[in-house]
Formats: sequence, structure tokens, C-alpha cells
Amino acid sequence: MTALAAEVLLRLTDRLTDPFPPPADEPWRAQSLAEGSAGIALLHIERARLGLTPWKHAHHWITEAVTGEVSAADTTGLFLGAPAVAFLLSTAPPSVEHLYADARATLHRHITELAHRRTDTALERIHHGAPASFAEYDVFYGLTGIGAHLLRTDPGGTAMERVLGYLVALTRPLGEDHRGLPGWWVDHGPNREDSADFPGGHGNLGVAHGITGSLLLLAQALRRGIAVPGQSEAIRTICDHLDTWRQQSETGPWWPEHLTRHDLSTGHPHQPGPARPSWCYGTTGIARAGQLAGIALNDTKLQVTHEDALHQVLTDPVQLASITDNGLCHGWAGIYQTAVRAASDALDPRLRALPALLSTAFPDRTHPSEDRNLGFLNGYAGTALALTTLTAQHSPTSGWDACLLID
Repeated sequence: MTALAAEVLLRLTDRLTDPFPPPADEPWRAQSLAEGSAGIALLHIERARLGLTPWKHAHHWITEAVTGEVSAADTTGLFLGAPAVAFLLSTAPPSVEHLYADARATLHRHITELAHRRTDTALERIHHGAPASFAEYDVFYGLTGIGAHLLRTDPGGTAMERVLGYLVALTRPLGEDHRGLPGWWVDHGPNREDSADFPGGHGNLGVAHGITGSLLLLAQALRRGIAVPGQSEAIRTICDHLDTWRQQSETGPWWPEHLTRHDLSTGHPHQPGPARPSWCYGTTGIARAGQLAGIALNDTKLQVTHEDALHQVLTDPVQLASITDNGLCHGWAGIYQTAVRAASDALDPRLRALPALLSTAFPDRTHPSEDRNLGFLNGYAGTALALTTLTAQHSPTSGWDACLLID
């Protein structure tokens, strides 16, 4: 099946050979890890590090990503603007680091200032007892994502310390006006807008926009010896919340994507059954977070409980059949990449067999088409990166999947 994966990978990379400018009315897209040149460059960097292509291909994509003015505004995050470009440059091999040293230093200064500004704003919001928003704390544009970059580039810095301190504060219940609501409760619906289906906002359990993304960062930091007061307790708080809302089906455990105020009052989720087992919202991402939390806390029971959940979901043909996308966010690429990382840390020997098991289904369900997204998060570039992991038969040399917090 590696031969099929190599064939599909070649077809994907052939469509990503030459950089292309962003749409004229969306110049910011070049700096997007999700959709633009910054994300596609990650593929070429990984391939260059493996000796599959010359560095000049990666450099061309990097150059395209920074053609315009790189933004460090308060709306930027790991997947857009200065943090996205800085993360991209952090994956370059040591042999070419000198080419980007000045740019990285400048970006680091702006990102450090950004982290402090946004932490100040977030802590002020917490002080007043108001609900949060995705933009404040999530992986893509919030402080969790900025923290993921800092953990990679400046783990001992004050900005990293403040982001972790903020996430600890985020796990404490909201003030008296919002009694009973967890600290990460947001005042909008899952689509970032007011919704009649989510009156009073919602609690999000996913990795991409929910508290499980923050759990991943807290656990990844603690695992590396980077800790602030209350961090272990914050990890426990989130794990206890996930345990409370863990549901059981005939084929294994699952978690609801969202919780409403009504769900909290009844103790039962409105979601009738498991959704697709994706990285972004599904059991795959949540189980990896629980596994890492167990490792960080040296809690074997917690670790193997989530490893069992991951094994059950990724060997269930019914749940796997709900995956109709090939991308990283909610498709086969994200599932495979998460399984590879989880297998390398596993105590449960069954997890170590998962990558080989999935290596048959993943390339077999990847069919390039003319109208497909070319980007990293939901498109060809991300799929090609996961297929590169499959064909190379080892974890990424560049650490590109650190932006998903599964590494």
C-alpha cells in the first residue's frame, strides 16, 4: 500500500509545484497556514529536509508567503499573519537557518508583544466575568495557537509563561453572573455567530476551537517541563470535564462537539451520537489530548483510557465510513497523522498497529480532483504531508504537525 500512497503523493505534489499569488481582493491569504502559500510551503520544507526536492522549491513558496506586508495585528494567530510565517520559518533545516535569521528575530519580537497584549486583554475579560470567544483562546487564531508556536521557539520566555497562566485562569468557572458555566464558555454559536440553537452561547469540546486544544498545549508544555502554578490542576479540570461528558456507544466512547445551557442543566448532550472521528472535533483529537494529559501527569490510567478510546474509534468501520474528506482538519490525513503520533507514545500495543492499519484506507480514499482546495488545513498540501509521513515511515523531520499540537 506504500506504493499506492507514493503514487497519490506524486499526483498531489505535481499540482503544488509553482507558487501562485493570492486573490487580488484577499492578499492576506498568502500568510495563511490554512489556505495560502505559508501552509503549502510546509510541504516543500518537509520534502526538502527528506532530500526529495532541492531547497529552492521551498524557498520560492516561503518568498511568496511574505511578498506582502506581514501582519502582527491582534486578529492574527498561529494560522494567519506573523505567527503563521514565524512557525513556517521555524521548520527550516539548520543548513539554511541563516537565510531567515533576521526575519525570525523581527517576527519573534512582534509575536512576543502580541502574546502579551492579547493575554492582557483576555485576563481583563476574565476579571470582569464575561464569556470568552473562539478568537481569544482557540488553536487557529487564539492564544492556544500562539502558545503552540512559543512552545516550539521560546518555551522559557515570559510570553509562554503568561499564555500558560492565562489558560490556567481559563479553566476556572465564570463569575457569579454566569454561575455553573465553565471558564471557556463562549458567547456565540459554533459558527462564531449568535444562534437560536445555542441561546446564551455554548461550550466547545473540540481541538480546533474548543477546550481540548488548550488541554493539548497545557499537556505538551508540562510534558516538556514547562509549567506555571496551577497547570497540573488545570489539566485535571479539563480531563474531568471531558470524563463527565464522555458518552458510550456500542462501538466505543465518544464526546459531543458542543454543549448548550440546556445540556448542562439536564446532564445530557443534545447530540444523539458520535460525529465523524476527526482531529478537529472528533474522538481522534480528544483521545490524543487525553493520552498526552496522562503522559504529562504521569497518570497511566488516564493515558490508557484514552488510548483505548482511540483504538476503538479507529477500528470501527461505521465511524470511519463517516470520514468523507482527505484533509487534516476533519479528514483522513488528520486521522492518520494523529494515529502516528499517538502510536509512538502508546502504552497500549494495539495503538502501535494503527498506522499500518490506516495506511491502507488513507491513500485508497484520496482522489485528487481539479476543484479541490490546494491548502494545508483542508486541501492537497496537508494531505500530501500526511502521505509523506506514510511513505517515509517515520514522524516529520520538520515538526510541521506541531501546529496541530499532536506532535
